[in-house]
Amino acid sequence: MRLEKVTALVTGASSGIGEAVSARFRREGARLLLTGRREQLDTAGPEDLYVPGDLNDEAFVEDLAHRAAEAVGTVDVVVLNHGLQVSGPLTETSYEDARNAFDSNLLSAFLVMKHFAPLMPPAGGAFVCVSSRLGMVGKPNEVLYSAAKGGLIMLAKGAAIEWAPRNIRVNVVAPGLTATPIIEASFQRRHDPEAYRREREAQIPLQRLATPDEVADAILFLASSESSYITGAVLPVDGGYTAF
Repeated sequence: MRLEKVTALVTGASSGIGEAVSARFRREGARLLLTGRREQLDTAGPEDLYVPGDLNDEAFVEDLAHRAAEAVGTVDVVVLNHGLQVSGPLTETSYEDARNAFDSNLLSAFLVMKHFAPLMPPAGGAFVCVSSRLGMVGKPNEVLYSAAKGGLIMLAKGAAIEWAPRNIRVNVVAPGLTATPIIEASFQRRHDPEAYRREREAQIPLQRLATPDEVADAILFLASSESSYITGAVLPVDGGYTAF
C-alpha cells in the first residue's frame, strides 16, 4: 500500500499504460481521479472519479482542477500519460499535424501542470510525465513527435527546479515500444505482422517489447516516497534502446 492516503490524477487513463497505471495505483491504495477522451471508462473502480474531456482545452483543464479541489481538496500525484503519435516524413507533415503533436504531447501537459501544481499540499507532491524513448533520440518519420516528447522532458526538468522549494518533484518516464492495444493494432496492419514484430524487437537490446505493467511499475516508483530525493530525472523503460 505504497500510495495509501494519496490522491492521484492519471491522464490518458482509458487504455494501455494509463489503464495499467490506474490499476497499479488502485492496488497500492490511491484514490484516483481519471481523465481521457472516452465518454465512459469501464475499467474505472467504484471509488474513482472519471471526467472525460480534451486536455488541449484550458477551460476543461481548469474545470477539472476545480472539480478535483471540490471532491478531494488536494492532489498529491499527477501522472501525465496522455499524448498523440504523429508520424510521417518531415516535409510531408502539415502544420495542423505539427500543432497537434505539440498540443497533445507538450502544451496540454503544461496546462495540467499549471492548474494542478496549486492543488498539491504544503508538504509537496509529485508529477510523473510519460515521454518516450523518442524524446531522447531522433528517428526518421517521427520528427515532430520526437520534438514534442523531448520538449516534455525539458518542461519537466525546468519545473523540477522551479518547484523544488515547494517540495514538488517532477520526473519523467521514457518508455520504449510497449505492447499497448494501439501498438498491437499497428502491427496487425502490416503485411506480415509477425515479421514486423521480430524486426522491431531486434532493435531492442532485451529483444522484446515492454508490457504496460512494467512501465506502470516505474511510474509508481517515481510517484511514491521511495523516490523522495529524485527530481528532474528521466528514467528510460526501453529495454536498453537508448543505451546505444
